[in-house]
Amino acid sequence: MTADLPSVDVAAAREPDALVVGEPVTLSPLVRRILAPNPSAMTGPGTNTYLVGTGDVTVIDPGPDDPAHVAAIVAAGAVGGGRITRIICTHTHVDHWPAAVAVAEATGAEVSAFGSRDGLEVTGTLSDGDVITTDEYELEILHTPGHASNHLCVLLRGEQMLFSGDHIMQGVTVVIAPPDGDMHAYLASLDRLGDLAPPLQRIAPAHGHVVEDPRAVIDAYVTHRLAREAIVAQSLEEAPQPVTVDDLVPAVYRDVDPVLYPVARLSLWAHLRKLADDGRAAADERDAIDTGRWRSI
Repeated sequence: MTADLPSVDVAAAREPDALVVGEPVTLSPLVRRILAPNPSAMTGPGTNTYLVGTGDVTVIDPGPDDPAHVAAIVAAGAVGGGRITRIICTHTHVDHWPAAVAVAEATGAEVSAFGSRDGLEVTGTLSDGDVITTDEYELEILHTPGHASNHLCVLLRGEQMLFSGDHIMQGVTVVIAPPDGDMHAYLASLDRLGDLAPPLQRIAPAHGHVVEDPRAVIDAYVTHRLAREAIVAQSLEEAPQPVTVDDLVPAVYRDVDPVLYPVARLSLWAHLRKLADDGRAAADERDAIDTGRWRSI
């Protein structure tokens, strides 16, 4: 699950190249992108698979188990005598990892993530601060919970390019779906990325174009989330209490098409849980999105 609505207005998040399914696009001397054929309301144009390196190749977010997509990854990895040796899955939502099985079978690569979960079986686990070193590049692993508790970002040192998975996307914000999604953790992870030194130069998201001004986009994400939180808090104060998540959705998401309420309610639930963590709200059933009744404190 990916995009939330409405979109964040981040004019800096642009890239001139087209997102074309199945065609490797060179983003830097070390990085290529292949768009998977899985567009949808939740994945945007589809899942971006990244190949880092030209000799010892790392695949980040192999995407869906589509035969043509798998073939494109394997072929790109072998260009110039390269070899795919490792596959990194940023998290275990189903649009990010299933092709890992076929790519690993074709190349002998190891499959790594935060851990095995949701059907993904890894051959190696990754933790915050791990560094993968090759003759060409270094990749630093950053544990960035929020969208998912097992979410990782991958930093290409030297270029300061961040492979952000679903933590940051181009043009839209991200669904935070409790209980695995956590708004408090998400904002903390954003703050951490914004404070990296040296600062990020580019963000390569799992959906959409490369983000060319990371600081502006991160700031826009934080501003958007805090503005939405303020609306949630005010709507909760003004509502006859106690109220359910679904009671609050129309007031909080007046700027969203009602057809999107089933998605919006998940992030609203996440905001309410953060308000509870902050001592500003309470519920009789915090972990029950359908029946929990919330009140302002």
